Amino acid sequence: MNKQIKHSIAQLADPEGLKYVCRRQEENHPMPSTEIINKIVKLLRSVIFPGYFGNADVNPDNVRHHIEENVQLIHALLLQQIKSGMCFENSELDFHCTELNQKAENLAACFIAELPQLRDMLHKDAVASFNGDPASKSLGEVIFCYPGIRAISSYRIAHALLELGVPIIPRVITELAHSETGIDIHPGAVIADSFMIDHGTGVVIGETSRIGRNVRIYQGVTLGAKSFPLDENGNPIKGIDRHPKLGDNVIIYSNSTILGNIRVGNNAVIGGNIWVDSDVPAGAKVLQRKRVEEDVMSEGTLKKKDKKHKSAEKNEKVKEHKNDKKEKYRNEKINYTFDPKTDKPIPPFSKCKGCKSKNGCSKCRRSYEKKYGVS
Repeated sequence: MNKQIKHSIAQLADPEGLKYVCRRQEENHPMPSTEIINKIVKLLRSVIFPGYFGNADVNPDNVRHHIEENVQLIHALLLQQIKSGMCFENSELDFHCTELNQKAENLAACFIAELPQLRDMLHKDAVASFNGDPASKSLGEVIFCYPGIRAISSYRIAHALLELGVPIIPRVITELAHSETGIDIHPGAVIADSFMIDHGTGVVIGETSRIGRNVRIYQGVTLGAKSFPLDENGNPIKGIDRHPKLGDNVIIYSNSTILGNIRVGNNAVIGGNIWVDSDVPAGAKVLQRKRVEEDVMSEGTLKKKDKKHKSAEKNEKVKEHKNDKKEKYRNEKINYTFDPKTDKPIPPFSKCKGCKSKNGCSKCRRSYEKKYGVS
């Protein structure tokens, strides 16, 4: 073996270097498996959306058998992964302990009991995507093809497990979805129904984000933290509320960044490529380089507080400046005319130097016409 390779192996195997990066595996304590967790997610999708995922031969006659078979398999696989997750979090636990097995079995059963509600939520999400995307041809296309639905389904599965107190598994599920879709939703975020992510690539939704009903966001949107209070060692304090709170019917267009524990009111619209780090009132529109707030009047119409008066003032100043220039030329008591295209003064015809003709020669006139574009 090459001497350099031997040296590298010795360094990699050095106990001091392994102290903080090597997990000591207890006997018969298996790690959570990303492959099995990914399989569980796929099985769950086949139960929630039968026929679109998993066995494509599902029909009304065999759908109950299909669901029953997959749910039993999900329960068995999830039970083992929950136990592995608990031992991962607390290495002192005994993987084969009866008490641990019972607790994991109860958590798996409680999660499966929530699947009907989970399916209702995901159905509303799919309908929102279908209604909100003019390019979608059918609800089935949205369910089967759209990365937003895949990411949201993984998030809702992970969030349900997190709410039950299952360790590590929820984060594995959302990170697998992140790798699959490019959409990063922390399982701790709270998202109401009829949620739509269009296109999706680059979307980031932080842990303490709260999102209301019927919210629509586009690719590249970040709901992130603005700053972190630090502990005595200079490290960010964990677990504090630090992400945006969106009301109902909010729309955020592509590549906008919403930062901090701020509130975006109901029916607000945030345009593309916007940086927002302060509260946005209900019904407001935040557009590129300006904020147009709309007050709802009693008749239900909208009165826009736009910047039109600034444009009018600018036009008025330009007009006044042109008039001042015209007045200046008039005060010189010379018969100037003004070019209608450029509004610049055109002096009256005058003879060129050395011309002996009383009214100017033809050469003088051609030179004048060429210079000022007049005849």
